[in-house]
Amino acid sequence: MALDFLAGCAGGVAGVLVGHPFDTVKVRLQVQNVEKPQYRGTLHCFQSIVKQESVLGLYKGLGSPLMGLTFINALVFGVQGNTLRALGQDSPLNQFLAGAAAGAIQCVICCPMELAKTRLQLQDAGLARTYKGSLDCLVQIYRHEGVRGINRGMVSTLLRETPSFGVYFLTYDVLTRALGCEPGDHLLVPKLLLAGGTSGIMSWLSTYPVDVVKSRLQADGLRGAPRYRGILDCMRQSYQAEGWRVFTRGLASTLLRAFPVNAATFATVTVVLSYARGEEAGPEGEANPAAPSGPALAQPSSL
Repeated sequence: MALDFLAGCAGGVAGVLVGHPFDTVKVRLQVQNVEKPQYRGTLHCFQSIVKQESVLGLYKGLGSPLMGLTFINALVFGVQGNTLRALGQDSPLNQFLAGAAAGAIQCVICCPMELAKTRLQLQDAGLARTYKGSLDCLVQIYRHEGVRGINRGMVSTLLRETPSFGVYFLTYDVLTRALGCEPGDHLLVPKLLLAGGTSGIMSWLSTYPVDVVKSRLQADGLRGAPRYRGILDCMRQSYQAEGWRVFTRGLASTLLRAFPVNAATFATVTVVLSYARGEEAGPEGEANPAAPSGPALAQPSSL
């Protein structure tokens, strides 16, 4: 169990550092005003942020996910591994159920973290900024809106994370088995990166429209009076104003982010687990009787 959490922490840090600039672009594209769009697309958004705010603008709100996602990944991989062990049989259905359980549980941390990240990513630069950092953002939201404000978008986050994490772990398990990820394979790392990156893409594709709604709900009221009364009202207003394409806004930057982030995350987790399990084997290859038996390549889904 401790190894699951440790490996998840390492994977979380790697994923955040690789993917945060793409996430900043995704959020800005998702919530911009359709009548007066500030950005023409993913590349233009990247260029505009760097030009107006420097490269550091791409890392606005980094503190929240760096603190939160590190713990979230530890929680996700820990819960997924323990749930799979509790279910007993390593089957595709159990892979999905274990991933879904992990996704649902981490929403308690994920929702406030993403709320702070979204607010920080959207605030103006310089003296006009409202929040000084992630913690200050959450404190101000709590003072003005209470516990309900801190958990704004919780239902949409739950609807997004539960099935998407099921798809996430199921895809990774299927691909690592299909690609034959075994110890000693000189292509092991590229295979792990491919499996992890593809898992991230499939996960996002499975629930992306819900993510658009979540971002809009969490950004609602930041610049003007609140517009939405809930998830269905947000979906209705968004569809009426912009058509079905609104639910794919920011998808390109999300998929560009999904592959490297999840490739880094899963590869880091798998390497850390494999190294740690190798250490448990004891000196000169002698088996440690306290160590659990299992494959030498310690995939997250097989622990």
